Amino acid sequence: MTDVFLERAFEPPLTVTAIKALLSDAPACFDRHRVRWLESHLARDGHRMVCHFLAPDTESARIALRQAGADARILWCGTVHDAPALDLPGLTSANVLVERSFARPVTVEQIQALEDAAAGCLQSHRLRFVRTYASLDGRRMICLYQAPDAESVRLAQRQAGMPLDRVWSFRYFHHCVTATFS
Repeated sequence: MTDVFLERAFEPPLTVTAIKALLSDAPACFDRHRVRWLESHLARDGHRMVCHFLAPDTESARIALRQAGADARILWCGTVHDAPALDLPGLTSANVLVERSFARPVTVEQIQALEDAAAGCLQSHRLRFVRTYASLDGRRMICLYQAPDAESVRLAQRQAGMPLDRVWSFRYFHHCVTATFS
């Protein structure tokens, strides 16, 4: 099975009630295509969402998502990289997401080296790395942090010279677990 990631934007914003309805309506087409939803990160303002699935391949996920009525234009395969000893409470403590895009492919190790070099800066802003989703082509990365707020992450990332497209606070959804905002 492959880790597949869906990125979506919403106008008007998606509500928590709407995401729960989406997740409860999808299982039949997901089962048919052997796609399993693992987790979603819904922006605090409801305008963006990143979802994580396990599927045989990207095309199976694309078909299942389209049958469920989802816009699957931004869908990619990737890998998951957790902070050492990450458990479910640690994962649900993440509350800020960083989107990164790269003109040339990068490795997780290259970005990790930048972050390690800036560890003091990240600590001074009270950021704790939780998880990274990295595209197989090395051109897209989503990083999750536990932090006081999105602005703390934005400042620390810029001071550390880390590449970023967007930074936003989110609500976490995982099967029956829904984490609240910090």
